Amino acid sequence: KAGSMHQQLPMNVYRIDPSGRVDIAVPFEAGKAPNGLCFSPDYTKLYVIRGGGITVGDIVGTKVTNLRVFTDCMVDGIKCGPDGMRADRAGNIWCSSAAPLGYAGVTVWNPDGKLIGRIRLPEGCANVCFAGPKRDHLLMTATQSIYMLRVNIQGAAPG
Repeated sequence: KAGSMHQQLPMNVYRIDPSGRVDIAVPFEAGKAPNGLCFSPDYTKLYVIRGGGITVGDIVGTKVTNLRVFTDCMVDGIKCGPDGMRADRAGNIWCSSAAPLGYAGVTVWNPDGKLIGRIRLPEGCANVCFAGPKRDHLLMTATQSIYMLRVNIQGAAPG
């Protein structure tokens, strides 16, 4: 059919090497379809949003090993509905939250997976990124708005 969509590959996280070879980096698990992902500032860890929480794995060579739960993204018993995330220079993970009002916005998790901060927005947030000349402004794309907030830390530098 013209205009119909067809999934080309199963829902995994893939790595494409410089030669063009495609390998599975994080395999699909039922109920844990991958969504957002980001690297730690030193590129030794890969964080993947899947199954409503965040999984982290160690990067060894070209493989992701030791997959484990980083956080279930629960705050006060409310699932925060993570979608996009970015790391800051200290290794904290800033994650969007599409949760109900009062929990919508951004959650911030330290490298041990402990909640250390929240930015509350009046609508669900889908994605975040650090911006500005010093990467110290957080851009947040929400349901109907874009928000920007200057923060006291820099986002991790691009590779």
